Amino acid sequence: MTDAVPDPAQRPVGLLDDVVARWHETDLGVEGRVLDVVTAPAAVLSGTGAEVDPTAPETVRLAADLVATMRVSPGCVGLAAPQVGVGARVFCVDVSDHPKTRTHHGTFVLCNAEVVGSSRNEKAREGCMSVPDLTGDVKRASRVVVRGRLPGTGEEVEVAAEAFEARALQHEIDHCAGLLFLDRVAGAHAVHPRKTYL
Repeated sequence: MTDAVPDPAQRPVGLLDDVVARWHETDLGVEGRVLDVVTAPAAVLSGTGAEVDPTAPETVRLAADLVATMRVSPGCVGLAAPQVGVGARVFCVDVSDHPKTRTHHGTFVLCNAEVVGSSRNEKAREGCMSVPDLTGDVKRASRVVVRGRLPGTGEEVEVAAEAFEARALQHEIDHCAGLLFLDRVAGAHAVHPRKTYL
């Protein structure tokens, strides 16, 4: 008799991963720089990001830079390496101050992340710093389990997220795969001019 392999999509959501929730950018040991954000149609936004060594100094530096750039960008809840011109599978997320947020893990960075479980699709409006003039209605899973590695230690973690944090994670993973939210909308009717900047 063998043990059943647990289905990641059946993991209880709302239980925060302690390692991720405790993570702080000071763990990186390097101060981030604010970088310029590139906008579509920059080629780096449509290419597949390279897998990275999460323990490499350049990855740690990139992680710190992403967090620093996210911090100074009003309304920004996530930023992926391609958005600062680097074709790599690294992104940061922090939805803690967004009014749509229910549960969250605070600020964290993941390397080489992938969705390993998902459920409950729902449509919602998305915007993006790399598509500054438009928003779009995008259907995504409202519950996900994402597996990735933390920069610096390289520790593998699984983040069970729901609602707005789940949407932000999928948005950033898409960036690392060369996809914008515009690639996910159902058609031109689901694309809207952005009315205001936060």
